[in-house]
Amino acid sequence: MCNPIFDYDDGDFIYQTSDNMGIDSNGDFHMRMGDNMSMDMETGELHFNSGWKNNDDNDDDF
Repeated sequence: MCNPIFDYDDGDFIYQTSDNMGIDSNGDFHMRMGDNMSMDMETGELHFNSGWKNNDDNDDDF
């Protein structure tokens, strides 16, 4: 669990557990909705965050 994702809505950190899922320090699961957005799976609320990397994101141009 490295490179935590900061949740601007809660002031909390999300720790990525897979490409599209993570868990915050309160134990709530989040599903990645975009690079800077996740959905709290318990409440259904959308949260803005500092950035969510995906294995599909490829910075190499060759």
